[in-house]
Amino acid sequence: MNNRNRRLNLVLAIAVAAAILLPWYRIERGFYSFSWLGDFPQTDATAPGILQLFLHGRWWLLAVFAALAGAFAARFVTEPMRRGRLLAWAGGIGIFLLALQGLAIGATGWTWTISETLFGQLANGQPSMGAGAVVTAFAFILIFSFGLAEQGVMRGDAFVVSIIALLIFLVAIFVFYPIGSMFVGAFQDFDGSVNFDGFTRSITDPSIWSLDCVVGGQRCGVAWRTFFLAIMTAAGSTALGLAFALVATRTRFPFKKGLRLLTVLPIITPPFVIGLALTLLFGRAGVVTQGLSSLFGVEPSRWLYGLTGIWIAQVLSFTPISFLVLIGVVEGVSPSMEEASQTLHANRWRTFWRVSLPLMKPGIANAFLIGFIESMADFGNPLVLGGSHGVLSTEIFFAVVGSQNDPARAAVLAMILLCFTLSAFLVQRLWLAGKNFATVTGKGDSGQHISLPRPLSIAVHMVVIPWMIFTLVVYGMIIFGGFVKTWGLDNTLTLTHYAKAFSVTIRDGSIAWTGVAWNSFWTTMEIALISAPLTAIVGLATAYVIVRQKFVGRNLFEFALMMSFAIPGTVIGISYIMAFNLPPLEMTGTALILIACFVFRNMPVGVRGGVAAMSQLDKSLDEASITLRANSFRTITKVILPLLRPAITAALVYSFVRAITSISAVIFLVSAEYNMATSYIVGLVENGEYGVAIAYSSMLIVVMVVVILAFQLLVGERRLRRENRVAGLAKPEVPAFSQEKTA
Repeated sequence: MNNRNRRLNLVLAIAVAAAILLPWYRIERGFYSFSWLGDFPQTDATAPGILQLFLHGRWWLLAVFAALAGAFAARFVTEPMRRGRLLAWAGGIGIFLLALQGLAIGATGWTWTISETLFGQLANGQPSMGAGAVVTAFAFILIFSFGLAEQGVMRGDAFVVSIIALLIFLVAIFVFYPIGSMFVGAFQDFDGSVNFDGFTRSITDPSIWSLDCVVGGQRCGVAWRTFFLAIMTAAGSTALGLAFALVATRTRFPFKKGLRLLTVLPIITPPFVIGLALTLLFGRAGVVTQGLSSLFGVEPSRWLYGLTGIWIAQVLSFTPISFLVLIGVVEGVSPSMEEASQTLHANRWRTFWRVSLPLMKPGIANAFLIGFIESMADFGNPLVLGGSHGVLSTEIFFAVVGSQNDPARAAVLAMILLCFTLSAFLVQRLWLAGKNFATVTGKGDSGQHISLPRPLSIAVHMVVIPWMIFTLVVYGMIIFGGFVKTWGLDNTLTLTHYAKAFSVTIRDGSIAWTGVAWNSFWTTMEIALISAPLTAIVGLATAYVIVRQKFVGRNLFEFALMMSFAIPGTVIGISYIMAFNLPPLEMTGTALILIACFVFRNMPVGVRGGVAAMSQLDKSLDEASITLRANSFRTITKVILPLLRPAITAALVYSFVRAITSISAVIFLVSAEYNMATSYIVGLVENGEYGVAIAYSSMLIVVMVVVILAFQLLVGERRLRRENRVAGLAKPEVPAFSQEKTA
């Protein structure tokens, strides 16, 4: 009871402080400018919640503070079940009232006609929620969680219940709410009135569902084109990612460090830059195309522009994601199981096919799912290489910002896209249902992985080595483009582009960042470094909840997580603008909206990687820790997290890189104060400054490589078993980490 009272006292103290010491509503120039301190707490704009209620006529806040008073009353109840019910009701009602008031009351009064009819006009409205309201909302969620825990939910583990409640709350705000706001547009006219004509016209459009390509026509509808492309991209990127993972872990390939670097390079490059590099190689005037034409008389064609070119670019871009997901899974297969198979006289091929590969199923399924969804949501590659072969993401973009100006069509296309991605998710779940893939247990596991069967080893080397060479050529073209006057036309070497972008001078004894790219560069680094750890924390916490906990609505919760990943960045950007440009949450033009977009758009990769890795951790590890009287928090930090280091690295790397290279969502959310690198590069390309754009992109690649290496050093490697390393004479090595020590 003492522990329960301590944590409840802390949360109640935070809620009281938020109500009397923080501005309840949004500060126009930003909370962290602290410009409001000079007017606090007298003015209407800076007053805390208590003064808003009593001095500024916001009577509706009385109900919120009544719910908080109910939580205070529950604090002194001694009967556990009754106390738990009171806390749960107080927290639930408090958060419901905050959300209801925020949606129902705008800056000028009621936003719903029915509210005005029932209660009459308001003398004044309310601005968007500020620090006081947001902190109070989180306090209500924790109070609600403590109430459920004291009633025995999740075996009374308040930490687990709080994680689940906070995640559901955040997903509801930053996934469901903006997407729901955008989907409402499918059934609205331009004046906001309900109109189903736009939805009916768009959903029955032959250009979406046509199957002419199957019956001899020129092309299929955009929905089927996108679906077939996603299947091919997912299959290609998963196969290549698995080949890279096998070469990196199961062979004596001499360039493994270089291989790992090359698998990361495509993911740290702005997608339109890869498209430009492929164009210079294989376009009508490309180096390879012109070379084949002069040597063999092959007539130049436009084969690159269409689904083929998009597929090549997407496989090049998304194979590293598959590799990052699969590398930990391939390493996690227990050598003792492979040795047991060989002891029973199975050869290396049968052992790999019947033992090793089936244990990699979670990673393969997750890699395929991620590749499929990434292809569906990709915007940059189809925009550069698609030509007249549009896909759903580009069609949505042009339906919103093009001459069509048809929000209803954009919403319908987004619904179709969501149906495809959720269907893929269902198929993956059915494939893995009822199977156990745990190979990392609390028992010591010594030995080394068996070598690949010789035919398979030859095959993966024949795939990996040409792909490495191809990647090097593509990046050679990118680097070369930053040092020539006009890429593809005038190849005179110059440093002008780098000097223009990143020049630094000394003025009056201080450094002056005079390059045109510095402003967006520092903004991008700041936002990426903030959002990356947040994405990893939220993603891995969600993976832990999905794999290790059972609660009502878990499957729906997992579906909700995929929504932000499945919807194209273009739609995410537009939906965030529609949802967060007005009360109750107004974040447009701030760094917060960019961070929120990155965290909840990139979180599913951390979730899928965490789910794949955690599926291999036997639950006996958790049970042993709890048996030794460790709580859930200590079990996670001391047992689970050390075994999830590959997943942590993958989540950090991917979220950091995507925060820098994302373009489709960012282009709608940037502002003059917070301009991101990719948005700035697109502006350079539109102005014809290709050299500066390539120089900027090359600098970003170098910076991302350095930060990725720092992440890997910071997180460290996972040590699953004892290993005897042979260097001259075999000398046993004391293990740095073992499960026996953990238990």
